[in-house]
Amino acid sequence: MAVVPYKEEKTSKKVQVARMFDNISGRYDFLNHFLSLGIDKGWRKKAVNLLRPLKPKRILDVATGTGDFALQALLLNPEKIIGIDISEGMLDVGRRKVREKHLEHLVELRSGDSENLPFEENNFDAVTVAFGVRNFENLERGLQEIFRVLKPGGMAVVLEFSKPRKFPFKQIYSFYFKFILPKIGRIVSSDKAAYTYLPESVEAFPDGEDFLHILHHVGFKHTQCRSLTFGISSIYIGTK
Repeated sequence: MAVVPYKEEKTSKKVQVARMFDNISGRYDFLNHFLSLGIDKGWRKKAVNLLRPLKPKRILDVATGTGDFALQALLLNPEKIIGIDISEGMLDVGRRKVREKHLEHLVELRSGDSENLPFEENNFDAVTVAFGVRNFENLERGLQEIFRVLKPGGMAVVLEFSKPRKFPFKQIYSFYFKFILPKIGRIVSSDKAAYTYLPESVEAFPDGEDFLHILHHVGFKHTQCRSLTFGISSIYIGTK
């Protein structure tokens, strides 16, 4: 059974996730950095740096949200970055950031479905996803779409939460994630479901070797997983 934000509703996961992010979009960036103690910024930088040898010119950022990863990828000196997301609320915040930095000629944020990408195949040198794949309604379908739009030799870089496995960090993290984080998120974001959904979606996500297996199954080669900060999150890479 799929993990969804609003369990009492009968709508699809995709519809619920879009509404959830619309609801929390105004406080999302603050909460993201606050609840991760700012560590998420370093995670994004490490993920982007893995693309440096590729020197990608066209980059697609799937589940771009407020555009943090897309903006981080400007360090690679690409010709164009397109971000896509199903939440208009998140995209509005991201577009405001792009305008404030006068980067409209480099970064374009569009509304779109990660499981039905509106691009031709073999279109991008690199595709990135930060904290978005666990929100896909159909994980394999979303990864197939990423594979489809990548050029041969192109690379996908996925940054996602994972589950620490070593004592005592596993226990400390679990307590924080399940009890402290939802309470803070609830107070600041005013959406009771959003930060209960977060630990539940991480718990249900097939991380580590399980995710590498799915990447390989949809066609990716040279797949790797790099654990970050005691296993709180992981960077996955795969080449077409």
